[in-house]
Order: sequence, then structure tokens, then C-alpha cells
Amino acid sequence: MVEALKAVGAQHRLADLIVPVRPSHKSRYPLVPMERYLAWVNADGLPFDPWVRVHARLGASTLWIAPRSMVITAMVTEWEEWAQMRFPESGSYVVPGALQLVAIDRATDEGRYEEPNVWMHHRVVPPRVT
Repeated sequence: MVEALKAVGAQHRLADLIVPVRPSHKSRYPLVPMERYLAWVNADGLPFDPWVRVHARLGASTLWIAPRSMVITAMVTEWEEWAQMRFPESGSYVVPGALQLVAIDRATDEGRYEEPNVWMHHRVVPPRVT
């Protein structure tokens, strides 16, 4: 998919492809800040996260972390339904599938989730003009 996007960019003589990436294993480590998670590497020096690693193998570099690429606010009962768990008091909770903690405020009846993502840069090499 990434190679196809790069090919389209090359056809249109674009120099760069900027891609928002949701690290595929980050939800397994919701207590670890994204900056630290992205610093983890395998023995081969490539990123620990499989989806970030795919981009790295294709030559991408990390541009920046968007700390709030998606924000979801809803009533506590909605969060309880979505997460299939109870939130008996205000606080921060680990919710399956979430990259970070979900903040629950019982006094305002609101749950808030701010999901980060990573913007990665691929250099696109336009085709040569002959």
C-alpha cells in the first residue's frame, strides 16, 4: 500500500509522502508515553512496533508525534458500553485497544480519550524524464 502511494506520488512528480501512522502494538503499552515507545528498537536496530517498522524498512523517518490526532469525549455510560467495563470512580483507566489512558470524570459525567499518532516522511523519487 505504501509503495503504491509512493508510486502515485512519483507519477505526479511529488517529492514527499507524509503518512499518519497508528502504531499497531502501542495499545499493549498504554502506560508508556509515545516518545519512549517509538524509541524502542529490535536487535537489528529497526523500530519495535511492526507498523512503524514497515515504514522504516521503506525508508521513512519520523517527523513528529501528534499528541491528539483523535479526541473522543462521551458520557461515562457510553464509555462503559464501548469498553465493556465499569468506571466506578474518577480517574485514568486502561481500556482495551486504546493507545493511552482514558480519563473518567464522574462529576461531569465525561470520559475523554486523546489518541496520539506518528507522522512519518517517505521521500518519493520521481521518474526520470528521458
